Amino acid sequence: MTDAARAWHDARVTSRAPRIRVLLVDDQELFRRGVSMVLGADADLELVEVGDGDQAIAAVEETPADVVLLDVRMPGRSGVEVCKTIKSISPSTGIIMLTASDEESDLYESIRSGASGYLLKDGSTYDQVAEAVRLVAAGQSLISPSMATKLLDEFVQMSRSPAPATAQLTARELQVLRLVAKGLSNREIAEELFISENTVKNHIRNMLEKLQMKSRMEAAMYAVRSNLLDDPV
Repeated sequence: MTDAARAWHDARVTSRAPRIRVLLVDDQELFRRGVSMVLGADADLELVEVGDGDQAIAAVEETPADVVLLDVRMPGRSGVEVCKTIKSISPSTGIIMLTASDEESDLYESIRSGASGYLLKDGSTYDQVAEAVRLVAAGQSLISPSMATKLLDEFVQMSRSPAPATAQLTARELQVLRLVAKGLSNREIAEELFISENTVKNHIRNMLEKLQMKSRMEAAMYAVRSNLLDDPV
């Protein structure tokens, strides 16, 4: 059993209520310590920290995390590479890139690799990080405001180029895609369409497979680019 898995097990034994399992991956020990001190004090979070990508992958292989806080640039395996591997091991794990990098290329590659969130260390408080963890654990996505501006600029550039061929999505999958692009969580989509949350998850999984995409954020970008939000739900 890895140290991370052992820590999660011990936390579960001493806790009566289910909590969100959070794996913090960063090569800077002082940063990890600061995040752990604050987030670890939250009653609904179980936080375990590791210092590199290999340790993160080993931890997820043994005990999948609900949410991973992952630095983009680390020695050895890059955060993007680790993100891809974790999503292949545990597709349901939400990944938030928590990084100092404000490079557009890192943002786009992270989204393509399956990340559900992108937060800048310098622009995010510990409370905001904790709230981001809860949102991603609930199936939502988020981006730091400054990076969201860059993403909107990308939308403008994308709209000037031909959109990809429309995938063979069912009518229901198109409905789900539009609602995902509008920022609704799985639960909200289920309530909107009068279906179960598990059915929503199945539609999203099938939709991503047909679109050959790895995250709901990437699918939302596709929906905007293809002007699907203008169609009736």
